[in-house]
Amino acid sequence: MSAELSPIDKAKFAAAKRAVQYVEDGMRVGLGTGSTAAWMVRCLGEMVREEGLQIKGVPTSTRTADLARQMGIEVVTLDEAKWLDVTIDGADEFDGQLNLIKGGGGALLQEKIVATASDMMVVIADAAKEVAQLGAFPLPVEVVPFGWQTTRALIEETLVGMDVLGRTTTLRLNGQKPFLTDENNYIVDLHLNRIGDPRQLALVLNQIPGVVENGLFIDICDVVVIGQGDGRVEVRDINEGTIAHDQVDFGDSANIFTDLD
Repeated sequence: MSAELSPIDKAKFAAAKRAVQYVEDGMRVGLGTGSTAAWMVRCLGEMVREEGLQIKGVPTSTRTADLARQMGIEVVTLDEAKWLDVTIDGADEFDGQLNLIKGGGGALLQEKIVATASDMMVVIADAAKEVAQLGAFPLPVEVVPFGWQTTRALIEETLVGMDVLGRTTTLRLNGQKPFLTDENNYIVDLHLNRIGDPRQLALVLNQIPGVVENGLFIDICDVVVIGQGDGRVEVRDINEGTIAHDQVDFGDSANIFTDLD
């Protein structure tokens, strides 16, 4: 079945399959949101069914919660778990310091809360997500609906003093209506092209009234697992300063592919 997957899906699956090796019996695990994270949830579900793995999963979105339950993973809230052993999630971009842009799927607020409530954050990605400097992917900023146009204007005014190449902003839509996050907020996407100082930008954006959170994850990610379409994976540990290589076998995971639509 895996032969029917695109190279990019194979790369995402390879990264997810390697990343779940960080999960041990009895752990409390943050479950990320997005296409790559969905592979991780499927891999964990297989471990629950086939190996008897017992974990408590804290999802970062309603759609991840639905998938986790479908895969047989026990789902609890962060308040119930209180603290997590590890969070595994995807990223829209990551740089050499493992700083991230996240929020392409609209779940950045819950993703950041869960990731920072974890002993370790593991990011799974394909090689195309690595960049020399963040910013090619639009930076999501979650804002409250009340006065959102004023908040957007303040963001644009703030960007004038930032080290960025672009300053265009757009309200994310779902059809003809504003996209709503799980917390019923809006998302304004910042088309910056290049972010010269991600740490400064993250701090400044969160000082703007109406801004709930931004998609810059600074000093949060501990490990990135980069998958390739042929099953090769590279594991970078920012704390240990190590880079390791591994090979994922697609053939032993037929159950994951059989329930794909």
